[in-house]
Amino acid sequence: MVLLSPGVAGAEPGVPVPPNDLLTDTGKGDVSEADRDFVVKVRLAGLWEMPAGELAQDRSNSRRIKSIGRDIADQHQELDELVRAAAKKLDVALPDDPNKDQQGWLDEMREAEGTEFDQIYIDRLRAAHGKIFPAIATIRASTRNDTVRKLAQRANQFVMTHMTLLESSSIVDFAALPTAPPPAPAAASGAGATTQVVPAANLSTPGPSMNLSLLVVIAVAGLGVAVFVTTRLVRNLGSGRHRRATPS
Repeated sequence: MVLLSPGVAGAEPGVPVPPNDLLTDTGKGDVSEADRDFVVKVRLAGLWEMPAGELAQDRSNSRRIKSIGRDIADQHQELDELVRAAAKKLDVALPDDPNKDQQGWLDEMREAEGTEFDQIYIDRLRAAHGKIFPAIATIRASTRNDTVRKLAQRANQFVMTHMTLLESSSIVDFAALPTAPPPAPAAASGAGATTQVVPAANLSTPGPSMNLSLLVVIAVAGLGVAVFVTTRLVRNLGSGRHRRATPS
Protein backbone atom coordinates (compact mmCIF):
# COMPACT_ATOMS: atom_id res chain seq x y z
CA MET A 1 0.00 0.00 0.00
CA VAL A 2 2.87 2.35 0.80
CA LEU A 3 4.31 1.73 -2.65
CA LEU A 4 1.01 2.18 -4.51
CA SER A 5 -0.66 5.07 -2.67
CA PRO A 6 -0.27 8.35 -4.64
CA GLY A 7 0.16 10.36 -1.46
CA VAL A 8 3.13 8.48 -0.07
CA ALA A 9 4.54 6.62 -3.05
CA GLY A 10 8.30 6.56 -3.39
CA ALA A 11 9.81 6.80 -6.83
CA GLU A 12 11.37 3.80 -8.49
CA PRO A 13 15.05 4.33 -9.35
CA GLY A 14 15.17 6.61 -12.36
CA VAL A 15 11.36 7.16 -12.39
CA PRO A 16 10.43 10.68 -11.21
CA VAL A 17 7.37 11.55 -9.12
CA PRO A 18 5.47 14.58 -10.51
CA PRO A 19 6.19 17.59 -8.27
CA ASN A 20 2.58 18.66 -7.63
CA ASP A 21 3.67 21.39 -5.22
CA LEU A 22 5.14 23.33 -8.16
CA LEU A 23 1.67 23.83 -9.67
CA THR A 24 -0.50 26.77 -8.61
CA ASP A 25 -4.15 26.26 -7.60
CA THR A 26 -5.74 29.70 -7.59
CA GLY A 27 -8.60 29.15 -10.02
CA LYS A 28 -7.00 31.52 -12.53
CA GLY A 29 -7.48 30.94 -16.24
CA ASP A 30 -10.44 30.33 -18.50
CA VAL A 31 -12.53 27.26 -17.72
CA SER A 32 -13.77 25.42 -20.81
CA GLU A 33 -16.78 23.12 -21.09
CA ALA A 34 -14.32 20.22 -21.36
CA ASP A 35 -12.78 21.31 -18.05
CA ARG A 36 -16.17 21.34 -16.33
CA ASP A 37 -17.06 17.95 -17.79
CA PHE A 38 -13.76 16.55 -16.53
CA VAL A 39 -14.41 17.74 -12.95
CA VAL A 40 -17.88 16.14 -13.04
CA LYS A 41 -16.48 12.84 -14.37
CA VAL A 42 -13.86 12.65 -11.62
CA ARG A 43 -16.66 13.03 -9.07
CA LEU A 44 -18.78 10.38 -10.84
CA ALA A 45 -15.88 7.91 -10.79
CA GLY A 46 -15.76 8.05 -7.01
CA LEU A 47 -19.54 7.79 -6.64
CA TRP A 48 -19.54 4.23 -7.99
CA GLU A 49 -16.02 2.99 -7.27
CA MET A 50 -16.37 3.64 -3.53
CA PRO A 51 -19.50 1.46 -3.16
CA ALA A 52 -17.94 -1.08 -5.55
CA GLY A 53 -15.03 -1.39 -3.16
CA GLU A 54 -17.46 -1.96 -0.28
CA LEU A 55 -19.21 -4.67 -2.31
CA ALA A 56 -15.86 -6.38 -2.79
CA GLN A 57 -15.66 -6.88 0.99
CA ASP A 58 -19.00 -8.74 1.02
CA ARG A 59 -19.23 -10.48 -2.37
CA SER A 60 -15.66 -11.67 -3.00
CA ASN A 61 -13.94 -14.66 -1.44
CA SER A 62 -10.49 -13.51 -2.52
CA ARG A 63 -8.29 -11.70 -0.03
CA ARG A 64 -6.50 -10.03 -2.95
CA ILE A 65 -9.72 -8.66 -4.49
CA LYS A 66 -10.91 -7.47 -1.08
CA SER A 67 -7.62 -5.63 -0.59
CA ILE A 68 -7.77 -4.04 -4.07
CA GLY A 69 -11.36 -2.93 -3.51
CA ARG A 70 -10.57 -1.44 -0.11
CA ASP A 71 -7.49 0.44 -1.37
CA ILE A 72 -9.29 1.92 -4.39
CA ALA A 73 -12.29 2.96 -2.30
CA ASP A 74 -10.08 4.62 0.33
CA GLN A 75 -8.10 6.47 -2.31
CA HIS A 76 -11.30 7.71 -3.93
CA GLN A 77 -12.22 9.25 -0.59
CA GLU A 78 -9.07 11.36 -0.88
CA LEU A 79 -9.67 12.17 -4.56
CA ASP A 80 -13.27 13.12 -3.81
CA GLU A 81 -12.10 15.73 -1.32
CA LEU A 82 -9.79 17.19 -3.96
CA VAL A 83 -12.46 17.32 -6.65
CA ARG A 84 -15.05 18.89 -4.34
CA ALA A 85 -12.58 21.60 -3.33
CA ALA A 86 -11.78 22.28 -7.00
CA ALA A 87 -15.46 22.38 -7.95
CA LYS A 88 -16.21 24.88 -5.20
CA LYS A 89 -13.39 27.13 -6.38
CA LEU A 90 -14.56 26.92 -10.00
CA ASP A 91 -18.30 27.03 -9.23
CA VAL A 92 -18.94 23.67 -10.91
CA ALA A 93 -22.08 21.80 -9.84
CA LEU A 94 -21.35 18.16 -8.91
CA PRO A 95 -23.68 15.14 -9.02
CA ASP A 96 -24.57 13.19 -5.88
CA ASP A 97 -25.38 9.84 -7.51
CA PRO A 98 -23.70 7.58 -10.09
CA ASN A 99 -24.98 7.79 -13.65
CA LYS A 100 -27.16 5.13 -15.28
CA ASP A 101 -24.26 3.05 -16.64
CA GLN A 102 -22.48 3.09 -13.30
CA GLN A 103 -25.64 2.07 -11.48
CA GLY A 104 -25.93 -0.86 -13.89
CA TRP A 105 -22.36 -1.99 -13.10
CA LEU A 106 -23.09 -1.86 -9.37
CA ASP A 107 -26.27 -3.89 -9.94
CA GLU A 108 -24.20 -6.52 -11.77
CA MET A 109 -21.87 -6.78 -8.79
CA ARG A 110 -24.71 -7.05 -6.29
CA GLU A 111 -26.07 -10.06 -8.18
CA ALA A 112 -22.72 -11.90 -8.29
CA GLU A 113 -20.41 -13.45 -5.75
CA GLY A 114 -17.13 -15.34 -5.52
CA THR A 115 -15.06 -15.61 -8.68
CA GLU A 116 -17.93 -14.28 -10.82
CA PHE A 117 -17.96 -11.10 -8.75
CA ASP A 118 -14.18 -10.84 -8.95
CA GLN A 119 -14.19 -10.92 -12.75
CA ILE A 120 -17.02 -8.38 -13.04
CA TYR A 121 -15.40 -6.04 -10.53
CA ILE A 122 -11.97 -6.15 -12.16
CA ASP A 123 -13.26 -5.93 -15.73
CA ARG A 124 -15.66 -3.03 -15.10
CA LEU A 125 -13.17 -0.94 -13.15
CA ARG A 126 -10.26 -1.63 -15.51
CA ALA A 127 -12.38 -0.65 -18.54
CA ALA A 128 -13.57 2.54 -16.82
CA HIS A 129 -10.04 3.58 -15.86
CA GLY A 130 -8.85 2.88 -19.41
CA LYS A 131 -11.47 5.33 -20.73
CA ILE A 132 -10.80 8.17 -18.33
CA PHE A 133 -7.00 7.84 -18.55
CA PRO A 134 -6.63 9.48 -22.02
CA ALA A 135 -9.32 12.04 -21.11
CA ILE A 136 -7.25 13.16 -18.13
CA ALA A 137 -4.16 13.47 -20.35
CA THR A 138 -6.06 15.70 -22.79
CA ILE A 139 -7.23 18.04 -20.04
CA ARG A 140 -3.81 18.09 -18.36
CA ALA A 141 -2.16 19.09 -21.64
CA SER A 142 -4.72 21.63 -22.83
CA THR A 143 -6.52 23.36 -19.94
CA ARG A 144 -5.99 27.10 -19.41
CA ASN A 145 -7.07 26.93 -15.76
CA ASP A 146 -4.49 26.21 -13.06
CA THR A 147 -6.93 24.53 -10.64
CA VAL A 148 -8.12 22.13 -13.33
CA ARG A 149 -4.51 21.51 -14.36
CA LYS A 150 -3.49 20.52 -10.85
CA LEU A 151 -6.59 18.36 -10.35
CA ALA A 152 -5.85 16.58 -13.65
CA GLN A 153 -2.28 15.88 -12.60
CA ARG A 154 -3.38 14.48 -9.24
CA ALA A 155 -6.21 12.46 -10.82
CA ASN A 156 -3.75 10.96 -13.29
CA GLN A 157 -1.65 9.65 -10.40
CA PHE A 158 -4.70 8.05 -8.78
CA VAL A 159 -5.83 6.45 -12.04
CA MET A 160 -2.39 5.01 -12.78
CA THR A 161 -2.29 3.57 -9.25
CA HIS A 162 -5.75 2.04 -9.60
CA MET A 163 -4.93 0.49 -12.98
CA THR A 164 -1.83 -1.06 -11.43
CA LEU A 165 -3.83 -2.41 -8.48
CA LEU A 166 -6.47 -3.90 -10.77
CA GLU A 167 -3.87 -5.50 -13.03
CA SER A 168 -2.14 -7.01 -10.00
CA SER A 169 -5.18 -9.28 -9.67
CA SER A 170 -3.86 -11.22 -12.73
CA ILE A 171 -7.41 -11.67 -14.06
CA VAL A 172 -7.71 -8.60 -16.31
CA ASP A 173 -9.01 -9.62 -19.73
CA PHE A 174 -6.63 -7.53 -21.81
CA ALA A 175 -7.94 -9.02 -25.06
CA ALA A 176 -11.35 -7.47 -24.34
CA LEU A 177 -9.95 -3.94 -23.98
CA PRO A 178 -10.43 -1.51 -26.89
CA THR A 179 -7.73 -1.56 -29.55
CA ALA A 180 -5.79 1.66 -30.06
CA PRO A 181 -6.54 3.38 -33.40
CA PRO A 182 -3.82 3.29 -36.07
CA PRO A 183 -1.40 6.23 -36.00
CA ALA A 184 -2.07 9.20 -38.27
CA PRO A 185 0.20 9.64 -41.32
CA ALA A 186 3.36 11.59 -40.55
CA ALA A 187 3.19 15.28 -41.46
CA ALA A 188 5.44 16.74 -44.18
CA SER A 189 8.78 18.03 -42.88
CA GLY A 190 8.41 21.49 -44.45
CA ALA A 191 5.73 23.85 -45.68
CA GLY A 192 4.39 22.59 -48.96
CA ALA A 193 6.80 19.70 -48.92
CA THR A 194 5.65 16.48 -50.53
CA THR A 195 7.15 13.08 -50.37
CA GLN A 196 6.77 10.63 -53.23
CA VAL A 197 6.76 7.06 -52.07
CA VAL A 198 8.02 4.52 -54.57
CA PRO A 199 6.83 0.99 -53.91
CA ALA A 200 9.65 -1.40 -53.19
CA ALA A 201 8.40 -3.74 -55.91
CA ASN A 202 9.09 -1.08 -58.55
CA LEU A 203 12.69 -0.86 -57.43
CA SER A 204 13.43 -4.57 -57.57
CA THR A 205 11.10 -6.20 -60.09
CA PRO A 206 10.43 -4.64 -63.48
CA GLY A 207 6.81 -4.50 -64.52
CA PRO A 208 5.23 -5.09 -67.96
CA SER A 209 5.86 -1.52 -69.15
CA MET A 210 9.55 -1.83 -68.31
CA ASN A 211 9.81 -5.12 -70.25
CA LEU A 212 8.17 -3.58 -73.34
CA SER A 213 10.44 -0.54 -73.26
CA LEU A 214 13.49 -2.73 -72.96
CA LEU A 215 12.45 -4.81 -75.99
CA VAL A 216 11.91 -1.69 -78.08
CA VAL A 217 15.36 -0.36 -77.17
CA ILE A 218 16.97 -3.70 -78.03
CA ALA A 219 15.12 -3.90 -81.37
CA VAL A 220 16.12 -0.34 -82.38
CA ALA A 221 19.71 -0.98 -81.40
CA GLY A 222 19.77 -4.23 -83.39
CA LEU A 223 18.31 -2.51 -86.43
CA GLY A 224 20.94 0.20 -86.22
CA VAL A 225 23.74 -2.37 -86.06
CA ALA A 226 22.29 -4.25 -89.04
CA VAL A 227 22.08 -1.07 -91.14
CA PHE A 228 25.63 -0.13 -90.22
CA VAL A 229 27.02 -3.59 -91.13
CA THR A 230 25.07 -3.70 -94.39
CA THR A 231 26.30 -0.24 -95.41
CA ARG A 232 29.92 -1.16 -94.77
CA LEU A 233 29.53 -4.41 -96.67
CA VAL A 234 28.04 -2.67 -99.70
CA ARG A 235 30.84 -0.11 -99.70
CA ASN A 236 33.50 -2.82 -99.50
CA LEU A 237 31.98 -4.77 -102.42
CA GLY A 238 31.80 -1.62 -104.53
CA SER A 239 35.41 -0.78 -103.84
CA GLY A 240 36.50 -4.31 -104.86
CA ARG A 241 34.72 -4.19 -108.23
CA HIS A 242 36.24 -0.79 -108.96
CA ARG A 243 39.77 -2.08 -108.37
CA ARG A 244 39.24 -5.07 -110.69
CA ALA A 245 37.95 -2.84 -113.51
CA THR A 246 40.99 -0.56 -113.42
CA PRO A 247 44.11 -1.80 -115.50
CA SER A 248 47.42 -1.96 -113.66
